[in-house]
Amino acid sequence: MRKIIISVCFCFLALISFAQVSSTTGKKYVEITGNKDTINVFMFNGIDSGTLITYNGPGTTMNWYRYTDLVTPLKVGTLDQNVLDPEDATGYVLDVDGKRTYVWVIDYKNYKPDFKSLKAENNPSAQCKELNLILDAKIPELTYKSVARVSYSLPREFKITYLTSKWDATVWKDSTATVLVTLPSNVPITVTAPLRNATSSTTTFTISGDQYAADLDIKIDSLPSTEYTAVAVKSHLTTAVTERSERNEDKKPGKTQPINYSAPIDVQFLSNANEPVAQFYKWEIFKGNALIISRSDKDHRYTFSEAGVYKVKLAVSNATCSFADSITVTVSESAIVAPNVFTPNGDEFNNEFRVGYRSIVKFDCWVYNRWGRLVYHWNDPQKGWDGNINGKKATPGPYFYVIKAFGSDYDPKSEINSVTKRRIGDYLLKGDINLLRDKQ
Repeated sequence: MRKIIISVCFCFLALISFAQVSSTTGKKYVEITGNKDTINVFMFNGIDSGTLITYNGPGTTMNWYRYTDLVTPLKVGTLDQNVLDPEDATGYVLDVDGKRTYVWVIDYKNYKPDFKSLKAENNPSAQCKELNLILDAKIPELTYKSVARVSYSLPREFKITYLTSKWDATVWKDSTATVLVTLPSNVPITVTAPLRNATSSTTTFTISGDQYAADLDIKIDSLPSTEYTAVAVKSHLTTAVTERSERNEDKKPGKTQPINYSAPIDVQFLSNANEPVAQFYKWEIFKGNALIISRSDKDHRYTFSEAGVYKVKLAVSNATCSFADSITVTVSESAIVAPNVFTPNGDEFNNEFRVGYRSIVKFDCWVYNRWGRLVYHWNDPQKGWDGNINGKKATPGPYFYVIKAFGSDYDPKSEINSVTKRRIGDYLLKGDINLLRDKQ
């Protein structure tokens, strides 16, 4: 039994069309040997009386020789001297006015691969990323020789195809993976472990090829493996952020990535794992090195209210394999500022007394008239005062406001600011707001 491994095939052969020697029934490959000879390797799908190699270049005197006899010219029958009737596994020299061209002939029919069995190695715990395929096959070597009788092997490239699953933005979809392997070799074929999802947890591997059979239009029976049950797991962590649209909020939560918004940030985390192969879930949220929360649900929702940088980690697993993913969430530090004028005149510009803010998680604002009477109160920083009192338009002129708020970065242990007399994230704003009604 041969055990075969995948390898990246840098084929030294090239399908090249030279005007000097050619054939209408075969394919020519050009190989440069170690002694710098250029060998024209001709591959045929069977050799018979109609199989010919022809020299098409200029010349006065031309003779064909075998590698084994470089003295006695070949008799090429009744045909012109520029035409050769080749034989399998034979090297020839064409001498044209003292200039030599080297040819080697291979009849592919004598070197067809014989695939007997293909199966995945029975080792699930080692198949989370890659797995080995064991191939029992007879693959004759394709060899040619230089005029100095040095043998060289032609790499035979075969295809391994199998069904896997790929994440396509919103769903898992079946996809065919193709791996090129160079045979023969003496170690197992190694392929990326297939991912399967709800459509099926199994797949099969099929070997076909090689490239010379494709070039010659020769049908080689492909060989499917025994059925393989996938164990590899993977997730595609995505997020859905609850958006806010009010214009008076800076860095309001939206659709852009990465997540770096004004608090509070409400985020739905979706695992998008390849179920049912993936069976277990573990969500962890860290702020710095501190673990804040741990959950085992398939998906997870969390509201971030404190400023800082968070690492959200997801691990999906089954009894054999696991996969980890993560995303960073940044909650902005707080800020708040109040205007000194607003114009509720219906022109859709500056119609309400609203604060500009970022990451304010607790808010209260009181508005008083010039005699100290409370005329309006609200506790949502996204909203404001429209200039009405009990449903009637308030009198234009100055009013007095008091704002108390706490930001996402409030720290009761922080030092008190010498100017504001407040701690970080603790706001107390007082001032005048002028109400104007004339259109500007």
